[in-house]
Amino acid sequence: MKKKHLSLAMLVMLVGLCLLGTIGFNSKASAAESPRIAINRLYNPNSGEHLFTPSNYERDLLVKYGWKSEGIGYYGPGYTTENKPYLYRVYNPNAGDHHYTTNFDELQNLIKVGWHDDNIGFYVAGTEGEPVYRLYNPNAVGAGANHFNMLKSERDHLIKVGWKDEGIGFNAYAKLQ
Repeated sequence: MKKKHLSLAMLVMLVGLCLLGTIGFNSKASAAESPRIAINRLYNPNSGEHLFTPSNYERDLLVKYGWKSEGIGYYGPGYTTENKPYLYRVYNPNAGDHHYTTNFDELQNLIKVGWHDDNIGFYVAGTEGEPVYRLYNPNAVGAGANHFNMLKSERDHLIKVGWKDEGIGFNAYAKLQ
């Protein structure tokens, strides 16, 4: 008899969750409006590389290993049902460098020549976001050859000292909301 009551209670809970999923989650506070997430920016003073991560755990671990936290680099969309570009992060084990791209073909080409897919990526803003500039340092040996930032003044300074402007890498949000 207890098993029958338990099964009935579980069935009622399951139906309730299904109703909540079809009614409650489709309200104006939908997943498309979920809070933005902070993308941490870190700097390795030994290699000159910048790293971006949505993971506070990864940030804290790298700080323990000597990386400098530079705060929040930008914000990405939280969980979303909207079609947003995905930013892939790859790692070059020979140079000790990370690279970021929204271009799947570029990702595949980098993997073919020996880069490793970090399996740490995140969604970035679509056309409504602000530009994140992509620059290349032709004088870099090893890590730090590419740099990504939202500040036009930082981009302009790096171009003056010899970096090559590669245009807009992707779009992100400068503010939490």
